Amino acid sequence: MKIVGVTACIAGIAHTYMAAANLKKFAKKENYDIKVETQGAMGIENELSQAEIDAADVVIFAVDTTVQNEERFTSKKILEVGTSKVVKDGRETIEAAARLAKGE
Repeated sequence: MKIVGVTACIAGIAHTYMAAANLKKFAKKENYDIKVETQGAMGIENELSQAEIDAADVVIFAVDTTVQNEERFTSKKILEVGTSKVVKDGRETIEAAARLAKGE
């Protein structure tokens, strides 16, 4: 399964990067391919290409604010959760994204 994600918190510091790390950690445990774009205080980092977005089975928005350039994700299945939920339980977020990708 291919997953792309965007993480962004209000301050754009800690939760943005902790959520990204947790998504990567739990996706790896399930052998899912994942790339996460962070939209933090340093701007957009690890920016997702349109090809990566198009190839993804599901998109995770782990955000507490508006996603920049959100129009890139039109027509994709999107799971939106807050960053603190991902920091507390990244496994559940990855499992929920997998269920959404499978249409469950």
